[in-house]
Amino acid sequence: MSTSERLIESTRELLWERGYVGTSPKAILERAGAGQGSMYHHFKGKPDLALAAIQKTAEEMRATAAGVLDGPGTPYERIEAYLRRERDVLRGCPIGRLTMDPDVIASPELRAPVDETLDWLRERLARIVEEGQEQGEFAPSLDGEEVAAAVVATVQGGYVLARASGSPAAFDAGVRGLLSLLASAAPVNRPA
Repeated sequence: MSTSERLIESTRELLWERGYVGTSPKAILERAGAGQGSMYHHFKGKPDLALAAIQKTAEEMRATAAGVLDGPGTPYERIEAYLRRERDVLRGCPIGRLTMDPDVIASPELRAPVDETLDWLRERLARIVEEGQEQGEFAPSLDGEEVAAAVVATVQGGYVLARASGSPAAFDAGVRGLLSLLASAAPVNRPA
């Protein structure tokens, strides 16, 4: 791994653990095992490095979600696979946690990859719901965008509840509840 890659990886980890303010250049350099001039050789400063780290985190999150959402199965099964995929629930979402960081939200540049990722996820989920409606799996009365927002809210809220309780049980309960609601939203005359 190159020095710039180590700096980005270290920054990603620290942003997830400590947030933007708690991620000092000194901590980044220590975690990356890099010399003091390394950061400024590869990046303009902490904001530039943080942007690279956030962009990489966003790209990975989209790739992981796409791997499940674009995978095999019915629309319901793909949404279920996304909701049930393995996560470090007690650690939280690396993108979702950035939405609670006032310094990230205050910066249009740092916030952009976060917004783009959450928008991408909602749009992808809405298309899957619409696909399910076309196939007769979901009732035509469902609003794909609203269901997508509920899926994202369940995941992000589930992280918060799990972290607050110190147990993944709250996350799992939210997932089961949402899947139950989605299953019950199937048309009455749905083919078996």
